Amino acid sequence: MRALMQPPQKWPKPRHHYIKVHDKTLGQKSYFYLTPTPATLKRMCHLLLSLILLAQVNMQAQDGAKGKLLYQNNLATATDTTGWKMEGPAELTFADGRMHVQSPNEAGHHVLWCPQEFPTDFVAEWEVQNHHPEAGLCIVFFAAKGLNGEDILDASLPARNGTFTQYTKGAMNNYHISYYADGENQPDRGTANLRKNKGFDKVQTGEAGIPLNSVAVHTVRLTKYQGHITLYIDDRKIIDWTDDGRQYGEVLGGGKIGFRQMKWTHFAYRNFKVWEAVPQP
Repeated sequence: MRALMQPPQKWPKPRHHYIKVHDKTLGQKSYFYLTPTPATLKRMCHLLLSLILLAQVNMQAQDGAKGKLLYQNNLATATDTTGWKMEGPAELTFADGRMHVQSPNEAGHHVLWCPQEFPTDFVAEWEVQNHHPEAGLCIVFFAAKGLNGEDILDASLPARNGTFTQYTKGAMNNYHISYYADGENQPDRGTANLRKNKGFDKVQTGEAGIPLNSVAVHTVRLTKYQGHITLYIDDRKIIDWTDDGRQYGEVLGGGKIGFRQMKWTHFAYRNFKVWEAVPQP
């Protein structure tokens, strides 16, 4: 580091290589030219890279805000579910302005798909109520597409009947979150799980979702924004994870949303809404 008592008329090196020190006691300003060593340059590069990565993570870690309303469905009557696709031995009934989903005689697990295609970034909300607190399990699939980008309801894809591996290790990619977990085969699991498919990779174990014995109406809010995924039950966050696009493959884009129940489950749904996700104001 070399000192100059006065600023030069012509800077011999780029001006940003200098720092100015003001000695108030002497009333004197000095200009120091910095000559970084290779080791210093290496540390500076590492620091800069770390700052860039931190900034990217912080940007991704923001929840998206609600933008334009893309889809709204009260799920109050059979007409509201025109075009929806049930896979597996289940039936829909409607009472008290709600869509009830259950499998008669607990015949089998099932998945109900909304026919709308949603964008990469979205905020979804819906209300649910448990009508069989003795046992059950609820999952939401999202960003669901065929392995080659097909619409998952395309007839060219293999038929599905609610068997879980068809959705987690079959001919589609998606994320899924189990937000109520009290199956007869695994009672009182106590956690919500986020998995990335194809592959059934558990990427986060979250807090417990809907309380096991609750028969109250709960609001579920799912947000996917720039790879950042959150899920709330009412105002309680149970999932918060960012897909970096590296460890588990590229970040999944747009696709369909589906609701899965295990055969013991009887839940009622209403007021399903999806907005475009935009930056927080």
